[in-house]
Amino acid sequence: MMEPKKIVTKVAIVGAGPVGLSLAIDLGSRGIDCVVLEQGDGHVDHPRAGLMSVRTMELFRRWGIAEAVRTSGFPDDFALSIEFCTSISGHTLARDEYPSIRDMPLPSWSPEKKQRCPQHWLDPVLKRALRDRPRAAVLYGTSVEDFVQDGQSVTVVGRNTNNGEAIEVHAEYLVGCDGASSVVRSKMGVSMEGKGHLNYSMSVLFSCPDLLDTSGKAAAERFLLLGPEGTWGNLTVIDGRAVWRLTVYGNASKFDMEVFNAAEWVKRALGSETIPFQIISMLPWKRSELVAKSYHLGRVLIAGDAAHTMSPTGGMGMNTGLGDVFDLGWKLQALVQGWGGPALLPSYTAERRPIAERNAAYSTKNYATWVSPPPCPQLLDDTVEAEFARKKLGQAMKQATQYEWQSWGLQMGYRYENSPICIGDGTDPTPDDYSVYVPSARPGSRAPHFWLGPGRSIIDLFGSGFVLLDFDGRGDEVVALADAAEATNFPLTVHKIRDEAAASLYEAPLVLVRPDGHVAWRGSRIIEPSCMVQTVSGNGCRALADTEVKVNGMHS
Repeated sequence: MMEPKKIVTKVAIVGAGPVGLSLAIDLGSRGIDCVVLEQGDGHVDHPRAGLMSVRTMELFRRWGIAEAVRTSGFPDDFALSIEFCTSISGHTLARDEYPSIRDMPLPSWSPEKKQRCPQHWLDPVLKRALRDRPRAAVLYGTSVEDFVQDGQSVTVVGRNTNNGEAIEVHAEYLVGCDGASSVVRSKMGVSMEGKGHLNYSMSVLFSCPDLLDTSGKAAAERFLLLGPEGTWGNLTVIDGRAVWRLTVYGNASKFDMEVFNAAEWVKRALGSETIPFQIISMLPWKRSELVAKSYHLGRVLIAGDAAHTMSPTGGMGMNTGLGDVFDLGWKLQALVQGWGGPALLPSYTAERRPIAERNAAYSTKNYATWVSPPPCPQLLDDTVEAEFARKKLGQAMKQATQYEWQSWGLQMGYRYENSPICIGDGTDPTPDDYSVYVPSARPGSRAPHFWLGPGRSIIDLFGSGFVLLDFDGRGDEVVALADAAEATNFPLTVHKIRDEAAASLYEAPLVLVRPDGHVAWRGSRIIEPSCMVQTVSGNGCRALADTEVKVNGMHS
């Protein structure tokens, strides 16, 4: 028997979707060797993810690829409106007008806007970024069969799917980014909790270059399709030119691939027998709301859909997974480099699991709103009564779905309450409103954006290590913290910010920001520098957590 091919790395990642590739980019940017194992060939036949949230774009900004994502191909003048209709050629019940990316104002609370970028365009951008990071690599055509771990390492057992060659990857840590049917999660024995079945759906990708011109419809990001039976599907833009995705709702029997007539469903969505189109691919799937009970077991972790599944209504699935990357990358760096302690991996579950539960519940609520209209037998009739019913239904749906299209609080306002590696300051949290984002530097929250100069945001200071923002020159205390950091190889950079508006936004003279851009601590004085370093790096010493440090210049 031939010896298996052996690979030695620091972190093994299973799955080369957007989450797995992004984690490899982040680790490679941090100087950490990693290898991604992908069963397929990397080709995206049926793109699912398409919306990049503002927070995701901030992550891409950190890696220097935000502009590449923006220029990947989606037209910047394509209006991202929402329309409720009986079909593309049929009755319009209501429209919610939203501007194109080009005409969308830059939010006051971020240096980035959201972006549409379908996965078959996003993945090549991520792969190019990965090639620029020589410490990260991808092995395509590599299936993972099992893993074993001890207190020091993980051995991943895999196989080359092309020639059958056995492969062993020896790593310090393993991260499963291998989707909803994750092999890694299954081998961990971690269960999923929540709602395993919301509905069955069929996704039909098709090409129709003249759709808008032929139908006379104005551009829209999404058309919600209603019939006499209620909402039966939706049509979503993919490339802003020719490719669209029709999602049909139903049950398992409805989507028997042997009898499902995709062309007839597309014709129903178009409301026409004469508009030409071409079916590209079909993908049946089950809508669910599930979150893994734990995100780690020993040295093995999960991220993305392996850790949580949610309805795509709201576009938070992949974006929640990239939030996992934000949180996990620096923690693996800390552990590999030796300055991170045993509390870091438990903090990953403690911080990210509640966010997944929150985002998944939001997504389910959106889906419930989409399918809430009761049957309306006269919906397609050409009568005064039917027209009145259509207008009433359209206005009701437009009003009910507002918070989905403007979910800034959901995207940006998540925070890590009661994190074991953040030091609370005794202040009250801002309201957790899905629609409204209130910038806050309260520990656990995303450190707020502030322009330091043309094109330079304060968030551009964060990423490689911890950052201490010094707003009023606390020299001796800053030196003491720097000395404590140096003694333990804790990466710390001090930035003196002399701007009253920035200081007012952060509400404290001193603010310690983690590598993921979340606030670890803020206050008027650094009481125990060594203990602070130990706490935020997962090395124990929780004494500071019991000390209430007031903001706005007041001492504890």
